[in-house]
Amino acid sequence: MALIIKKSRLPGAGKGLYTTKAIGKDSKIIEYRGEIIGYNEYRKRTRNEQDHYLFFVRMDRSIDALHTPQYKARYANDAAGITRLKGVKNNSDYIIYGDKCFIVASRDIKAGEEIFVNYTSSYWSYMRKRTKKK
Repeated sequence: MALIIKKSRLPGAGKGLYTTKAIGKDSKIIEYRGEIIGYNEYRKRTRNEQDHYLFFVRMDRSIDALHTPQYKARYANDAAGITRLKGVKNNSDYIIYGDKCFIVASRDIKAGEEIFVNYTSSYWSYMRKRTKKK
């Protein structure tokens, strides 16, 4: 898969993940990689608001991509997040296969498109509550 990082189309989102080649529906795009941590460390990082790149796999395994910018999956944004762009929708989902997490295309994606992945409504609900507390 030929993936590149450049400025996201979403306002204020920073960098985004783009494909240079067409991707078929249900294709694995990229593995979400980073530091593997257990539940206690996951909770600690969440409490300390160091959770922007955390992915919960199961009770004894989470992936934290905060300190691993070389892994490109962390740059995939959610088009249904706090900042949105009219007409832009997610085109992929996170899917867990055993111990690993992949971004998988939920529709055909054209060459040059940004990869937008569904972070889930529970993620955004949590982030909105946290923002309100501040």
